[in-house]
Amino acid sequence: MHELHKKKAYIADIVFPFEALSDKADYLEESIKILDEEEGAVFLQEIQEEITGLRTQIDELEMRHLLSEELDKNNAIVSIHPGAGGTESQDWAQMLLRMYLRWAEKHNLKTQVVDLLPGEEAGIKSATFTVSGPYSYGFLKAEAGVHRLVRISPYDANKRRHTSFAAVIVYPEIEDDITIEIKADDLKIDTFRASGAGGQHVNKTSSAVRITHIPTGIVISCQNERSQYKNKEIALKILKSRLYDLSLKRQKNKMENIIGDKKGIAWGSQIRSYVLQPYRLVKDHRTSIEIGNVDSVLDGDIDKFIQAFLEKRIKNP
Repeated sequence: MHELHKKKAYIADIVFPFEALSDKADYLEESIKILDEEEGAVFLQEIQEEITGLRTQIDELEMRHLLSEELDKNNAIVSIHPGAGGTESQDWAQMLLRMYLRWAEKHNLKTQVVDLLPGEEAGIKSATFTVSGPYSYGFLKAEAGVHRLVRISPYDANKRRHTSFAAVIVYPEIEDDITIEIKADDLKIDTFRASGAGGQHVNKTSSAVRITHIPTGIVISCQNERSQYKNKEIALKILKSRLYDLSLKRQKNKMENIIGDKKGIAWGSQIRSYVLQPYRLVKDHRTSIEIGNVDSVLDGDIDKFIQAFLEKRIKNP
């Protein structure tokens, strides 16, 4: 019964918006006819604005049609790991973190950084954050892979050009109605003091939690919340998603280590290149989509890349 209700809600989520847009298109078609009438030009600007709005809504609905897999509608869990290269790669990982947080903000999606390990000089050694809102995973799964940056390093006194890599891993957040058995005996739970900013309370108490799932070796850390209980709850939720993702890959006989060692986050494995020197261009190697406004992309304008990836995936499943 529950599955039937979910399927009905999913279909309604597609049909009702389509019917609303269809009605709006009919209304605009009738409105355009008055432009031929006397005084009709008064409404020209208003109708143009309505048409622009309708086009945007149609584009959004088309994007939803590209998100047809079972878990696309779920929230997302995103991890970022720099490749070899020390400060340079760690800084690049932090730039990617900002890019995704800005993208989510532009789409009115809620984000929460649940684990952040700062680099010694700059950047981050790793970060995990959640993105909550409709189809968060469906969109962000397009970003999973290795991202390459080419620029004049701000950390190089000789102003040489550097190439840096960072890996982005995306998991769907698993809903409570999906059963994933986690045995208490399989867990090793450690507590520690949260690092970085957070006030005296965070620094003086062992509120941060690290959970190791012994059978798989998966390690989840959470230090965002002041409450140890809350951090444990979030870490277990992420572990549940990781284990579900793992089980799907086993079922499909595609079990692989997504992150791999740092050697895997390197030349030839990138899905997208961000070139700031000697020219400025962002190119997605899977779809050949190119955007010259690098600053806009790094500020979160990545929808063209996501849409092109989803369209290609539909055509070549």
